[in-house]
Amino acid sequence: MDEFRVIESPADFDDAVRRLAGGEGPIAVDAERASGFRYSQRAYLIQLFRRGAGTFLFDPPQIPDFSRLERAIRSEEWVLHAASQDLACLREVGLDPDRIFDTELAARLLGMPRVGLASVVEELLGIRLAKEHSAADWSTRPLPQAWLTYAALDVQLLIDVRDRLVERLAEADKSELADQEFEAVLHREAKPPAAEPWRRLSGIHAIRNPRNLAVARELWLARDARAAELDTAPGRMVPDASILAAAKALPQTRRALADLREFTGRASRSELDRWWSAVERGLATDQLPAVRVPSDSPPPPRAWPMRNPEADARLRLAKAGISEMAERLEMPVENLLTPDHLRRVAWHPPTDPSAVAISSALAALGARPWQLEATAQIIADAFVEASQSVQDAATGGS
Repeated sequence: MDEFRVIESPADFDDAVRRLAGGEGPIAVDAERASGFRYSQRAYLIQLFRRGAGTFLFDPPQIPDFSRLERAIRSEEWVLHAASQDLACLREVGLDPDRIFDTELAARLLGMPRVGLASVVEELLGIRLAKEHSAADWSTRPLPQAWLTYAALDVQLLIDVRDRLVERLAEADKSELADQEFEAVLHREAKPPAAEPWRRLSGIHAIRNPRNLAVARELWLARDARAAELDTAPGRMVPDASILAAAKALPQTRRALADLREFTGRASRSELDRWWSAVERGLATDQLPAVRVPSDSPPPPRAWPMRNPEADARLRLAKAGISEMAERLEMPVENLLTPDHLRRVAWHPPTDPSAVAISSALAALGARPWQLEATAQIIADAFVEASQSVQDAATGGS
């Protein structure tokens, strides 16, 4: 078995850049983060493979400038699996491709039953790829050789996978729509930061009292600041469930917080003063958060029959038609059309329910041309049928 070492010196970096630039064809790219262990989502290992060049494992914390590598390979096709998960941390170090091939997305478009890398490799290449280190703490140094071997295999097989998928896409007449999807992933804008990120607390929707919410907010903010300072995952310090337990209990003293059995985590007692100060702020503040936050999103579909029966009929009929089309195209419904796009158009339909107007509305939400071609007429027909069915029900079918 090959021994792998991490590239961290300037000389090794320059040699890797030279060899990659002299390789042939697409470049397989992957990155390993330390999610669940660190606060940041930075890359702690970046793996590249190119035919005629070899496999290279870069140590981003030790490499201050990736610009030479960027210039050498930017214009080539980069092959990634689930590219949306890695592009942000690659861009953080200055690696940003002009074009990509996403093997996970291609597998979805082809209707493959399992799209994880190990499953795709096994189906297309007949090779079993062990995934025992996928949840490892990649900020560990030095990295064990077993981890490096695992990381190298992720990219060494990716070009072969890409080649098989290219063939299958062509056979299924899906090459063009795949290209559109890859472009959409590459150019998708990052979501703006949430105005109140503490509302992402798991289970926060069960709290309906402003004072309890204020305590939850202050605990989350205190935990987040400390986690960022230490670069450790917030949940490893104090889990979400512990914050919610304290917010529901509203302890009135430091001792009461310490005695709360559900308040657990590595730092729940060692930094108790920090958490008690946050609870005190939540108990004392007059800036209470709103229980319900205004949103431009449609309400949950389960509420539609009572709030807007015609919108409910539009959604049900359109979903049925799109599901049938997805079956014909042999791909998941969510890849044929983003469910949120359909919900928004069904809740606020164009005044003119034509396929052209539906296409325009969906395009404004980010739908791709191939998706519009496949779904706009189906949705338009469903909307007309929904309107007629509601009218029939109102007039007793006469």
